[in-house]
Amino acid sequence: MAKFFNEMTAEDATSANGLNITREHYRDFDQWLKQQTAERLQRKRAEADLSFRRVGITFAVYGDDAGTERLIPFDIIPRIIPAHEWQQLQTGLVQRVQALNMFIHDIYHDQNIIKAGIIPPEQIYKNAQYRPEMQGISVASDIYAHIAGVDIVRAGQGEFYVLEDNLRVPSGVSYMLEDRKMMMRLFPELFSSNKIAPVDHYPDMLLDNLRSVAPMGIDDPTVVVMTPGMYNSAYFEHAFLAQQMGVELVEGKDLFVNDNAVYMRTTRGPKRVDVIYRRIDDDFLDPLAFRPDSSLGVPGLLSVYRSGRVTLANAIGTGVADDKSIYPYVPDMIKFYLSEPPILNNVPTYQCRKPEDLAYTLANLADLVVKEVHGAGGYGMLVGPASTKQQIEDFRQRVIAKPDGYIAQPTLALSSCPTFVENGIAPRHIDLRPFVLSGKTISMVPGGLTRVALQEGSLVVNSSQGGGTKDTWVLEK
Repeated sequence: MAKFFNEMTAEDATSANGLNITREHYRDFDQWLKQQTAERLQRKRAEADLSFRRVGITFAVYGDDAGTERLIPFDIIPRIIPAHEWQQLQTGLVQRVQALNMFIHDIYHDQNIIKAGIIPPEQIYKNAQYRPEMQGISVASDIYAHIAGVDIVRAGQGEFYVLEDNLRVPSGVSYMLEDRKMMMRLFPELFSSNKIAPVDHYPDMLLDNLRSVAPMGIDDPTVVVMTPGMYNSAYFEHAFLAQQMGVELVEGKDLFVNDNAVYMRTTRGPKRVDVIYRRIDDDFLDPLAFRPDSSLGVPGLLSVYRSGRVTLANAIGTGVADDKSIYPYVPDMIKFYLSEPPILNNVPTYQCRKPEDLAYTLANLADLVVKEVHGAGGYGMLVGPASTKQQIEDFRQRVIAKPDGYIAQPTLALSSCPTFVENGIAPRHIDLRPFVLSGKTISMVPGGLTRVALQEGSLVVNSSQGGGTKDTWVLEK
């Protein structure tokens, strides 16, 4: 049976009375938790659910017969990270995102990493997210992934691993902010007795970051958030971030191109737009350049972008770096571009396009997690230990039919954290998505979105697969 690292208690150490020892950074919270009745916790959780529904903090589940909108379950027991652990994480994340930005710039310019034989050229040029239209194009400050959501898991004896790099249109930061607001509203006493680093300045940091990468010569840039519309699964977040930053939320139909510049329609006439924080995939951005059937984009946008007269965050073509077939090469990128060893390790990964890795994967499907290289949201994957024999055999045929479309990883013993579930407080598996901002500098707020697998024994934390969220506390020194 797998041994799980418990975030709150050191299960390999016991006190004189035989109880597990609470980790130092959880002790104050543990004392508080022991004084709470189950009735009070239940009442507070119901209060949180009602409040989230009133505010409209929901997400859409495509193809869900139960309805288009669903509340992401919120757990009232926080995930707590001590200052020294956060410092290690932050340093590793800054290093990783810096290397990823250098990699994206390189593949669209000199392609030194390909010439050095570190990444096979077909992994780039045949990648569905590679955009040849970006070849040789300069972007502001050479930044491509202005906002990165990097998924971190903890396994083994408590080591941190990077599970995924989300560089296209990473979501979830609104839940990080709303979870904190909710905890402060429900349990204000916890914030007077614990030194918890704030996260509420993220919208200000994001706006400063976006303004810092405006086209050259623009001193007072106009920033907008571009959404596909209210039926998108993350629409709440799009509207939330625009409101928090004090900028306009626009759809493609609100923008137009004229005289090699982008404008938005306003009641006072056209207004030039300098920076677009876009929450729309590449394919839908410009029907003249990508999908001609897209009604979500702006005709001519790519032409303005290529001439350097508007900034898109994140950049077109960024997705090639968060493809799961590129993920295994990130440690090599760090060594190649920064001449440093990676601070954060990858999860060991088998690339099914390689014959020996494919053979191992097919022989061990029942023990592995197998993912589509372009998959997201917990879809298109097999969790071997949690699957039936029929599910494994069906997936085997999919991998055999298209081996280069899959990677495989060991089933990690994800760390667990106490969680308030129907039958009381019980351990549930978690991950962490910190948000890294790249502009003139690389910055991040102390914390991130902790996602929790609410089903007992489940290792899938995605909200689309029934996961919930927790507030993430980084303790100040």
